[in-house]
Amino acid sequence: MQAVPQGQPGTLWFKTATEFEYHNDPEKTSEATSADGEMTTVGDVGYVDEEGFLYLTDRKTFMIISGGVNIYPQECEDLLITHPKVEDAAVFGVPNVDLGEEVKAVIQTVPGQRGDDALSDELLAYLAEHLSRQKIPRSIDYIDEMPRLPTGKLYKRVLRDAYWGEGQSRIVQ
Repeated sequence: MQAVPQGQPGTLWFKTATEFEYHNDPEKTSEATSADGEMTTVGDVGYVDEEGFLYLTDRKTFMIISGGVNIYPQECEDLLITHPKVEDAAVFGVPNVDLGEEVKAVIQTVPGQRGDDALSDELLAYLAEHLSRQKIPRSIDYIDEMPRLPTGKLYKRVLRDAYWGEGQSRIVQ
């Protein structure tokens, strides 16, 4: 509920034309509503550029908090999918005893490309050219096909949940 400088990402709040509430979830509705009841949020994160255009960059629920640093995974995902050996990518936080969370990438390679340590080293070096150190995944796993909803939207929660059970499971191609 505080304004942020132009170009800096922040949670988007908006005035609704009608009352907004989550179905059968008054607690979640309360968390998404301002104290005066006039504003609400669905957790989208974005920024406004110098021309006043709004850009949606991520969702607050996907934010990774690693060592007290807020990391939005969309930036890393956007870079990974531009790499010629990557078909699709998901980036999310996984448990880390010291940092709370660490950045993890799960990659679907292009057909014919094997996901291995050599590719992981190549992708991490590529990301290091464009991102600050804390935004770079500490590890990369490979998967045959990303889970997607019928609409085509990435079902990131399925991937993330595999790492938040009892210890860290690995998804490997």
